Amino acid sequence: MQCILMNKNTEILVAEYQPSLAVFTKITEVKNIAYAPLILKKSYNQNDEEKFIVELSKWFKGRGIPSWRDKLDILLARLNLSTPEELLDKAFGLSLSDQYWIKPIDSDIKYEDINFFDHDFDSAEFLEATFSNSSRSITSEDSLKTPNNTTDGMLKKSWIIENGKRYLLKGGYKNDIMQPFNEVLASRICERLGFNHVTYTLDIVKEKVVSKCECFINKDTELVTAYQIMYGIEKNQDSKDYEEYIKILEDNGIENVREKLENMYILDFLILNEDRHLNNFGIIRDVNNLKWLDIAPIFDNGQSFNIVDLDQAELMVNVDGRFFYNIDEFDNIITIVKDLSRIDTSKLDGIVEEFDELLHEYQNITGISDERIHKLCVLLNRQIKKLNKLINIKGNK
Repeated sequence: MQCILMNKNTEILVAEYQPSLAVFTKITEVKNIAYAPLILKKSYNQNDEEKFIVELSKWFKGRGIPSWRDKLDILLARLNLSTPEELLDKAFGLSLSDQYWIKPIDSDIKYEDINFFDHDFDSAEFLEATFSNSSRSITSEDSLKTPNNTTDGMLKKSWIIENGKRYLLKGGYKNDIMQPFNEVLASRICERLGFNHVTYTLDIVKEKVVSKCECFINKDTELVTAYQIMYGIEKNQDSKDYEEYIKILEDNGIENVREKLENMYILDFLILNEDRHLNNFGIIRDVNNLKWLDIAPIFDNGQSFNIVDLDQAELMVNVDGRFFYNIDEFDNIITIVKDLSRIDTSKLDGIVEEFDELLHEYQNITGISDERIHKLCVLLNRQIKKLNKLINIKGNK
């Protein structure tokens, strides 16, 4: 079938599309490549049509639920689908992270008619299929016309609407239910330290604890990830990648780039977030004029405090984090912060006790042991003390 890749009501390109595979096979006409996703614009500028078609298909497939989603087989069975790619055709590939969609060539439908920022959607059945232990299948086709079709990541997720606002619910991974609590802790740390962040709270869905956050994108903005920004740039596998990223953002008019990125890595140090990959940080762009507005608020902090061993004698944890293309120790990553003295760790007084209370509050649901809660709080306290020590060392130099 022929379709048009759209950015709101701006036509980007016309292409041949195979719905069964969610791939593009031929570009018929390029109309306005400037309004394409940044990664596609960069790929198009390389003047390799075959590679561009591959990247276009890869980008579109990447909008969908990934094959590594926790218990994907169960979800698909409940949705009466064979592959997650089938979901991309249920609602034009629309998302709540941007304004891209595919329009049938013979259709006169407009973005205002269908987008999920303005139009409500029924999330009840998808929510049931995602988080419930029930084996009941979805029977309504309308239940598949939601932004849940374009959620990435390994965790179970579902968009809901409350009081006109869009919220994303995320569960834990397999038998580990710490992710929602880590999100809330990260949110509270950022609040105390004055870091721009997405606010997470906890909720109970189908007898499971989930994190809950409001959508930080609106119908006039999009999230452009660091992966897209760094696409096509030679990898140096060292701090040069970080410096290159800062320069790109500064050249595009974003202010206080270094400090805002440092804040993210300071948070990662405090909670030992091991999964700061290039797709969970980036910038916000205005889709109407393509202006880069600001660094995206800090989000997606769940993969933290990975306690490997609860041995009484020693607390064994994963001490490696991500720094662009490298895996490195948190003690090394934190050295990229040029001025730690601006951080007032006294603002974190009481946060350990607050975390302890939070974990105990939901203990009857999670089953987290007192020993594990104690170890987690010890770990948080240890990282705060380490950060304070680093601040004092640098201050005395």
